[in-house]
Amino acid sequence: MLQLEARPAPSKAMSLASPLIALLVTVLAGAALFALLGKDPSRGLAMFFIEPFRGANAVSELCVKATPLMLIGLGLAVCYRANVWNIGAEGQFVVGAIAASGVAMQASADSSHWIVVPILLAGVLGGMAWAAIVAFLRDRANASEILVSLMLVYVANQLLNYLVYGTWKDPDGYGFPQTITFLDATKIPRLFTGLRVNVGFVAALLSVATFWLFLFRVYGGFQMQVGGLAAAAARYAGFSSRRALWVALMISGGMAGLAGAFEVAGPIGQLTPYVPAGYGFAAIIVAYVGRLNPVGILFSALLMSLFYIGGELAQSRLGLPKSLTGVFQGVLLFSLLASDTLINYRVRWHAAHPAHPARTPAA
Repeated sequence: MLQLEARPAPSKAMSLASPLIALLVTVLAGAALFALLGKDPSRGLAMFFIEPFRGANAVSELCVKATPLMLIGLGLAVCYRANVWNIGAEGQFVVGAIAASGVAMQASADSSHWIVVPILLAGVLGGMAWAAIVAFLRDRANASEILVSLMLVYVANQLLNYLVYGTWKDPDGYGFPQTITFLDATKIPRLFTGLRVNVGFVAALLSVATFWLFLFRVYGGFQMQVGGLAAAAARYAGFSSRRALWVALMISGGMAGLAGAFEVAGPIGQLTPYVPAGYGFAAIIVAYVGRLNPVGILFSALLMSLFYIGGELAQSRLGLPKSLTGVFQGVLLFSLLASDTLINYRVRWHAAHPAHPARTPAA
């Protein structure tokens, strides 16, 4: 019979192989799902893993989807390494988008392209302000950052709806709940003519390098991780666990807010009720599939982007529901959690021993 046997030390090889095993399981599960839905599995999987790479426009869209996932995932990795469980990056993303839109709507025909800088800064500050609520309640009232950050997502969504259905609603928008279309001066510059990928993707790549240095080569990053993981040891070493809490949440909130600013001032070009696209929740999977390592997050963000684009293609070409994206994301997460068991345990085959017959007591 098969049994799990504890390893003497965590396996580095399995730590690297686990995401690949999870991806393989996700592909097989996806093929089975397409077959159950009466669709050709090979064609269905091609929508997720081949079509997003066909042509410059397809690759551009892949990068557009990966940008917010990468930015938010990097911020979450900092939080989780500091033992701070920020689950509400989606709300910080939304508030960052709101703050950035507020600045963008102040632009006039005379505004220069430099207005993009305060727009992005507003997004960062908006996300940080929303995360500061979580940090304050955890710091002063010992409130669970998991519950507080998650509940604030719904507050952020209601704030968004209040603005686009009311105060900020475009009077010339034919009744649609949306703000005015932002002027060209406020738009994030695109990298190539005719493609939607913009400098946000470059900023995300630069952030990968910056966060890698911060986490693994800068003393402040080491302090933050120790302060969050071992408060007693941190106090003994002169580190502050309280500071680790605030730094982690401010970085995470700021990155989520920056992602929101890039989204509304980039591909969308206005604030709508559809800004919350689930990037904040999907980035949790991105962070863990990437092993909380900035370089790993780069590749996991691209993988998650395949699921977003594949879900849209499956909806338009195969007539399947867009919720298929969430199915792939969920299977990947659960497969990863199951595969991670093999890091600390190995599977062993033990022959089943026949039960010994009970001995009859001697007369």
